[in-house]
Amino acid sequence: MPSHIKLIVPAPNNQDIPPPAHVAVIPPPVPETLFEALDRDMHGRMAQATFGIAPSVLAEAWVDWAVHIAASPGKQLSLVQQAMKDTQTFWMSALGLQPTAVPDDRRFASDHWKAWPFNVLAQTYHQNWTLLQNATTGVHGVTPAHENLMAFTAGLLTDAAAPSNFAMTNPDVLAATVKTRGQNMLEGLRNLSHDALHKGDPSTAFKVGHDLAATPGKVVYHNDLMELIQYAPTTAKVRPEPILIVPAWIMKYYILDLSQHNSLVKYLVGQGYTVFMVSWKNPEASDRNRSMEDYRKLGVMDAIDAACAITGAPQVHAMGYCLGGTLLSIAAATMGRDHDDRLATVTLLAAQVDFTEAGPLKLFINEAEVTLIEDMMESQGFLTSDQMAGAFALLHARDLIWAPMIRDYMLGERGDAFDLMFWNADGTRMPSQMHAEYLRKLFLHNDLAEGHYHVGGKAIALTDIKVPLFVVGTEDDHVAPWPSVYKLHLFADTDIIFTLTSGGHNAGIVSEPGHQGRHFRTSEAAEGAAFRDPGDWLADTEPQDGSWWPVLTDWLLVRSGKDIPPPPMGQPNGRYKAGADAPGAYVMQP
Repeated sequence: MPSHIKLIVPAPNNQDIPPPAHVAVIPPPVPETLFEALDRDMHGRMAQATFGIAPSVLAEAWVDWAVHIAASPGKQLSLVQQAMKDTQTFWMSALGLQPTAVPDDRRFASDHWKAWPFNVLAQTYHQNWTLLQNATTGVHGVTPAHENLMAFTAGLLTDAAAPSNFAMTNPDVLAATVKTRGQNMLEGLRNLSHDALHKGDPSTAFKVGHDLAATPGKVVYHNDLMELIQYAPTTAKVRPEPILIVPAWIMKYYILDLSQHNSLVKYLVGQGYTVFMVSWKNPEASDRNRSMEDYRKLGVMDAIDAACAITGAPQVHAMGYCLGGTLLSIAAATMGRDHDDRLATVTLLAAQVDFTEAGPLKLFINEAEVTLIEDMMESQGFLTSDQMAGAFALLHARDLIWAPMIRDYMLGERGDAFDLMFWNADGTRMPSQMHAEYLRKLFLHNDLAEGHYHVGGKAIALTDIKVPLFVVGTEDDHVAPWPSVYKLHLFADTDIIFTLTSGGHNAGIVSEPGHQGRHFRTSEAAEGAAFRDPGDWLADTEPQDGSWWPVLTDWLLVRSGKDIPPPPMGQPNGRYKAGADAPGAYVMQP
């Protein structure tokens, strides 16, 4: 074995031992040369200019498509035929010689779009969109990943040229301009000026700790990465097992404690549970070396220690949302491996453990993209919320870029401020090492699902989670598509109740009882039950009106002990003393 290779397996007495066949070896870190530093700096600057998207990702997809489309004369002829038909349809519609079919698209939903020439513009846009989709898909030999990326890019470019995006070709804007005598344009300029001056600042219509994150509680523990909030009881007696909630650190925790009418925390406390919530620190450059393991130990494990010590309970009901649910899965698998039985149940809200079908974000995640993001984070030590928001906006440009632009800057309107919108604008940063590990180990290599994820030098497996699981997916989730969330059935060897709720990644979770128009599906699979694919599950499971929250509390109730008097707030004479009022200091960090 070459002398420069070091084992990644610890050996007795610090001696090297021959590695097992399945264990990888890695060279020791080599100091970065001036030339490498120059390359990294260049990549970081390039990432700033390309919104964090690696040009090589698009270039590879384009070359793959271009080579194969050039060798597909049949595909070329079919596209020429379609283009000729579209041209004929355009002229026949433009000259009024045939009816014009306005596409079923909410951008063209008003009656103004039914009049000439706007109906022709809408129809032509739809034809062009369809032609480009046909041109980038169904080409023999193109890899599926490249085909999906080419189709997405073609759609993105076509949407940018939609007639609805321009004042002179949008009849709704023209009608508003005539009706208001141009006041809509003036209001639009005011909105544009305000947004340019207050970029990234959330609305002042809400105040954290007053309107939002206002459920009474105390900070009972803090470390360099999180504060732990214990919420005050509102019932005479409580369940003996507390609920510990691990939110995602990609956004601030209070999506689960929004306004008083839709706070999941307030609801759980009202159902007789002692609730603890992790509130993550907003990382700075000094936190660049925080790892996924730091988040597990300083976040999940420290919180479990505190919740058990304060309540005296031997077990907790653990709940994780989004990335916090992925982290909780890692912690639960590690605890199962190490025979730590302090988890009574685990609830995962819109959280993935397998990333092979991770939705639109998967389009761009490859080695080149991850490397570019790493280089972009190198100089600043973290990934900013603006950089993350830009990527999400591109993935849903119709709703997150073009629709707000038309409403705010052309029609001169402002949507009513609401709590979820305020929370969405209150972004956080991501430490560079943790985010790089997340992208590489989970998104790129899918280590957790494939048994290659290591904690404490040893691999963990999701099959080591033996406690009952309550898993929630949302129908319109673009971050964690529900079939991807559902795939936990393939890995966990325990009882699973899966619930699919209406709404998206955020709104589907904030689905309080009484919320109009909500529905959900739910069914339970006992340990050892035969697997059903997501399509079959959906067809076999009838929707029910209302909120899924009562289903969760009913499920927790039968897995909880008899009611007891509420525990104290913190430990008056112990390590976990009650300190500042909720929501604490970390959530206030800009």
